[in-house]
Amino acid sequence: MVLPMTLLFTPEELVQYLYNETSPEKTAAIEAALQEDWTLREKLEVLKSSRKTLNTLVESPRHEAVLNVLNYARQSATESVQS
Repeated sequence: MVLPMTLLFTPEELVQYLYNETSPEKTAAIEAALQEDWTLREKLEVLKSSRKTLNTLVESPRHEAVLNVLNYARQSATESVQS
């Protein structure tokens, strides 16, 4: 009895696949492996979920940092007017 060979793909290759950055040959190999390997499908689902979460994150500076920049700008403007 001959068992099918399981191809191993790195997380980096799966990320490249997720973002359509793999070659046509690599894409075909990953898609074939996804049909047969449930653990690979699970890994890809985790990456898809992570990508979705990253796409929805909103990052902004702390309020204190914004106030510091505004105060510095105000102080610099006052000094240049007095000079």
